[in-house]
Amino acid sequence: MYEFVSGPLALISFAVFFVGIIARIVWYVKGLDWRLDRVAYTEKLGDGIKGAVKSLFYWLLPLNRTTAKHPIFMAVTYLFHICLVAAPIFLLAHVVLIEESWNISWITIPDKLTDYMTLVVIAAGIFFLIRRLVDPNVRILTTASDYIVLAIAIAPFITGYIAYHQLELGAGYKTWLIIHILCGEIMLIAIPFTKLSHFVLSFCSRIQIGMDYGIKRGGAKGRGIAW
Repeated sequence: MYEFVSGPLALISFAVFFVGIIARIVWYVKGLDWRLDRVAYTEKLGDGIKGAVKSLFYWLLPLNRTTAKHPIFMAVTYLFHICLVAAPIFLLAHVVLIEESWNISWITIPDKLTDYMTLVVIAAGIFFLIRRLVDPNVRILTTASDYIVLAIAIAPFITGYIAYHQLELGAGYKTWLIIHILCGEIMLIAIPFTKLSHFVLSFCSRIQIGMDYGIKRGGAKGRGIAW
């Protein structure tokens, strides 16, 4: 079972993830229409790129009004996303597994640090769950799929923590390791088809918004462009 989930099934999961994400990006870009969006993307590409870079810079760093208005929520959100991405990518065990399978490797971070990052992801996931349950403004917008997506996102970290520390909670180490790998593969497969795709599409939308502002409000408006 371990050989199957860490071998062929892992390859299928990564293939679905990469092909799916590329398809979503292409679909997003193909959906852009300068006449519908009223943004001259190609004619004023220079102004658009400047606006896109500025938009990404202020969005990625806590230099916006949302952070000022909701500092606790934004702090948890930033930590959650940083740890969610960095922990699995730079965990030594993951890098070794990929190197053994595909002869590819990169730098790693200490296991102790990834351990703390895992706990941050779990704690932040609980925070988001409680927020959806108790905040009426968020609860009214929450559907069953939001809870499922949140569970898919944090399940690999919960099972990974249990497996790493060999906490025999109803099962042995090997069983929890297989469950952990399966949870990670479910997340990879789910990303292109669920709201988890926002980890890429959010960049697309910020670039689009930045180009809009850069072109329309960056000096290009009124210079031979029909709005």
